Amino acid sequence: MGLDSIKGHAMQTMSAKDAKDGFGRLIDLARMEPVTVEKHGRPVVVVMAVEEYERLRESAGGPAPSVKPSAETAKRRKGLKQS
Repeated sequence: MGLDSIKGHAMQTMSAKDAKDGFGRLIDLARMEPVTVEKHGRPVVVVMAVEEYERLRESAGGPAPSVKPSAETAKRRKGLKQS
């Protein structure tokens, strides 16, 4: 795990494998500050606390929607559970 500089702010980074193997730790870290997850050395997602997400949405000029899965995500999850 290392630190990246994004717009002058140090951000924790974690490999996708470490994020998978230590998901609880990823959640704990992301509740304190956003965490970049990298796959093959390239950033692919940023995990952050819901409160930070909502704050960013509001500052972008739109209301923060409630966080719930999209219809497409719900379909995929339902398909995974049928296995």
